Amino acid sequence: MSYLVIVESPAKASTIKGYLGSSYKVIASKGHIRDLPKSSLGVDIENGFEPHYINISGKGEVIKLLKKEAKAASKVFLATDPDREGEAISWHLAETLGIPLSAKCRVTFNEVTKAAVREAIKTPRTIDEGLVNSQRARRILDRIVGYKLSPFLWKTVKSGLSAGRVQSVATRVIVEREEEIRAFVPKEYWTIEADFLHATAGKLTARYYGEGDGKCKLEDQASAEKVLSDVEGKPFVVTYFKHSQKSRQPAPPFTTSTLQQEAAKKLGFQSQRTMKTAQELYEGIHLSAELGGVQGLITYMRTDSLRIAESAKQAALKLIGEQFGEAYVPRTPRTYRSGKGAQDAHEAIRPADVRLTPKMVASALTPDQYKLYKLIWERFVSSQMSSAVYDTVTAEFTAQGHVFRTSGYGVRFRGFMAAYENPVEESPEDESVRMSRLPTLKVGDQMVLEHIHQSQNFTEPPPRYNDASLIKMLEENGIGRPSTYATIITTIISQSYVKREGKVLVPTELGEITTALMKKSFPDIVDVKFTAQMESDLDNIEHGEMTCSEVLGEFYEMFERELEAATENIENSRVELPPEVSEYPCEKCGSMMIYKTGRYGRFLACPNYPTCRTTKAVDKNGVPVKKEESTPQQAGFKCELCGAEMLVRQGRFGVFFACSNYPKCRFTKQKVNETGVTCPDCGGKVITKFSRGHRLFYGCENYPTCQFSSWDMPLSENCPTCGDRLLYKKTKKLVYCRSKDCDYQREEEIAETIPGMKRN
Repeated sequence: MSYLVIVESPAKASTIKGYLGSSYKVIASKGHIRDLPKSSLGVDIENGFEPHYINISGKGEVIKLLKKEAKAASKVFLATDPDREGEAISWHLAETLGIPLSAKCRVTFNEVTKAAVREAIKTPRTIDEGLVNSQRARRILDRIVGYKLSPFLWKTVKSGLSAGRVQSVATRVIVEREEEIRAFVPKEYWTIEADFLHATAGKLTARYYGEGDGKCKLEDQASAEKVLSDVEGKPFVVTYFKHSQKSRQPAPPFTTSTLQQEAAKKLGFQSQRTMKTAQELYEGIHLSAELGGVQGLITYMRTDSLRIAESAKQAALKLIGEQFGEAYVPRTPRTYRSGKGAQDAHEAIRPADVRLTPKMVASALTPDQYKLYKLIWERFVSSQMSSAVYDTVTAEFTAQGHVFRTSGYGVRFRGFMAAYENPVEESPEDESVRMSRLPTLKVGDQMVLEHIHQSQNFTEPPPRYNDASLIKMLEENGIGRPSTYATIITTIISQSYVKREGKVLVPTELGEITTALMKKSFPDIVDVKFTAQMESDLDNIEHGEMTCSEVLGEFYEMFERELEAATENIENSRVELPPEVSEYPCEKCGSMMIYKTGRYGRFLACPNYPTCRTTKAVDKNGVPVKKEESTPQQAGFKCELCGAEMLVRQGRFGVFFACSNYPKCRFTKQKVNETGVTCPDCGGKVITKFSRGHRLFYGCENYPTCQFSSWDMPLSENCPTCGDRLLYKKTKKLVYCRSKDCDYQREEEIAETIPGMKRN
């Protein structure tokens, strides 16, 4: 008996190969093998939104290998990732390999460990069509929006733009936050702080709280001056004092969203970096034999559930008792409730084996892997620990009816904080002061006013979004899913709708103009509530409560109506996109250069074109690239037109020769690159050339006397069947006879090296 296990990534395939016996073969599909075509909509809207899937370009060899191995195997197990996307990949694999949907071929595991993988292989199930249908509906929705909306943006804003269903909403949120900041009008307010001395408590600082009957805000200097005038020289008395204890619960284990938020806050990781590192930790790390060899260190990293397996809880409680003491073990194991709308298909993100501490595995991890694993390990362990206990005090001092208040806290029992310290902003009292020694006061005690001062303040505008706060907003509003947060941010930045300034996300002018147009012409597409409802509908498809055609039909009816109205009004929708002005002056005329996009990407150009034709290449950050000046090398022969020296130049397609009298003489000559192979027709040398379409081909040096040419590389070897010359087709790794009357061929990979040439 032989078995085939198909996973998504080569890294995971490499990890689980050692978990199964010699009768199992593990191969990676390297992601999706089929998708909608890029050249057309690929969806039959009139026929129930039926998708037309095709094999993804470049996946031919993988599909061929999978079919070959599946045919030879007694049973095939589809072990792609345990989410909607992974289920869809398994469905496509089953369709391609001819596996019936009734077959129990689907295996999933929440962690890549020997025990988890072996247990999954023992209990395969059928493919979950609810998950597949949900993913299919999402893919079709995104394709319809992108395929039909993007051309509208090309005609009204700028060619090359693309529209995304969820990305457009995320861009709108960032744009509207920027509008809030611009429209924000600071409001003045004043604070008063006083330093007091007490006979036994020592020095205490308190802030003005208000009048005797409640809190009061000082809105101007006159109000502050009145308070100062009223209390000047007057005695202060303790009118309220409370000493109490408060407990603080640990934070729950990570979900995808909270992991990305915390990694951004504590480690400075962008969301994409977090997910890449988490994927590596999940798929497998090469540990020493003493620690178990190759295995995944964390559970599946795309989840919105807070559920924890009972075995993992017990392992954590045992470790807590051993490492921290029994006082840190709660009386009952902690259970956390997942948020509304959570799919709860997987556990929260936790260590696959909590006994593997960060210190134990540090030598096997990269710096990023170590930092993230330590964060996940500490958060999970702390989530199962006892609460922290604080001593807190609140005191009020009154003079002439004006109340000053202070509060403070001290840690009585660290509890979960022994393993994981939460951010400072999560302290028990927002305005409290951490005190090593808590004062003891009595109502009626006299306070000595040592110093009092006032200060002017202004309210602050709302902060710009960063990765953490944007992901939190998306999650709270039900936009996107755990697997899409990082992609959303990456996409809107790559499309130049949003840019990073330090750690914050700022809309570009293109993003603001496009958002304004979308709000006007496609209000539902960029509506937060509408997008959240679509996510809910996709969940309903997964649970069998709605069908694909129902959800897609309702959506398309609305979308088609808005698209028709926008198309009819397209003349009034066109906007003039102002040039993006750089901070770099033109070297010739002094004008500030502007960014433009050409055939080969972004570059800087003088705004006074065609009067001034200065241009500059830029790097990925838009910074001009300095050209290294060097003395051109002489070619050693003269120009055939004017007799001047020819120079060696480097062009886009490699080395060529140009006249030194340029631009008066524009004569150029292609450098001959010999292949070391003789011409099969005349015995001359075979050289490389470029066609008018810049495509590399092979030809004889004696052209036009000899007309030999070939797109495929000629070999020195002759055909063993007919004696004619053999050619090599690189795209198919195929050696074949050039004679039309001979069918000799063999599969072989040959390194193609052509000195000094660049292939496009």
